[in-house]
Amino acid sequence: MTFTEKIKLKEFWINFAKITIPFFIAVVVVFLIMGNSKALFSGNWSVLNEQYFSDGKWQGFFAPKVVMSVLYGLWITNKNMK
Repeated sequence: MTFTEKIKLKEFWINFAKITIPFFIAVVVVFLIMGNSKALFSGNWSVLNEQYFSDGKWQGFFAPKVVMSVLYGLWITNKNMK
């Protein structure tokens, strides 16, 4: 079955969501831990907000992670469906 045939199936999109959403959450958590673990574990949310989310920075923070998660989800779902 080709990729274009697979994306027409409801099962494809259910499996895509099962892979993509947890992967996205994991990537965000790992990035926050690696990027600023001291502020994260001390509960200093204002530092995290200022560094990653305020003044439209959230778009630059989430955009690459969304793209990476979608591409990964499409690749893995396509690979695992027969």
